[in-house]
Amino acid sequence: MNGDPLPTGTGAPLGADFFQRDPVTCARELIGCELLWKSCGGIIVETEAYSVCGDEACHTFSRPSSRAFVAGHPPGAAYVYLNYGVHWLLNFLVKGGGENGFVLIRALEPTRGIGRMQKRRGMKSGLCSGPGKLTKALGIDKSQHGRNCLGGASLLLLRPANAPRIAVGSRIGISKATHLPWRFVLCGSACLSSPL
Repeated sequence: MNGDPLPTGTGAPLGADFFQRDPVTCARELIGCELLWKSCGGIIVETEAYSVCGDEACHTFSRPSSRAFVAGHPPGAAYVYLNYGVHWLLNFLVKGGGENGFVLIRALEPTRGIGRMQKRRGMKSGLCSGPGKLTKALGIDKSQHGRNCLGGASLLLLRPANAPRIAVGSRIGISKATHLPWRFVLCGSACLSSPL
């Protein structure tokens, strides 16, 4: 699979400068973008923002290794970690703008390589309706952690052709800082991890 050509999308590709802002802005503006990973991909329909500044739900709040990651990697680098010892989760580093942090990719609407994703997941539907589901469907694991893959041979993020309708809510699946309205979803999407 390493030799698979990267599909060509219609939107302009995002570069590292997209992630040189703040995590909330980036998380919101990733909604509607298409994420292409090798021969598979989907429209980003759900994200969450995490800030290194006082956000108890962010890894940097309690993990020195996460703080070192922020210091040692460029904006847009993939931050991939194992959640509860079960699922790999894909985040992008936001750095160099108003505030540093991460954007968690929570759900995709599959657009490409659906047969491959179905085989990886062992099912026909709900392929990417959650952060652990989408990494399994795409074949993303710890080997991508720390990679500066934007614009490279493996990963591409394409801007949407039209401005998406976005809804905002509180983050889910966490026990701290749950009040922050830093979860963003594509209105009307049937592929969310959980209804807003």
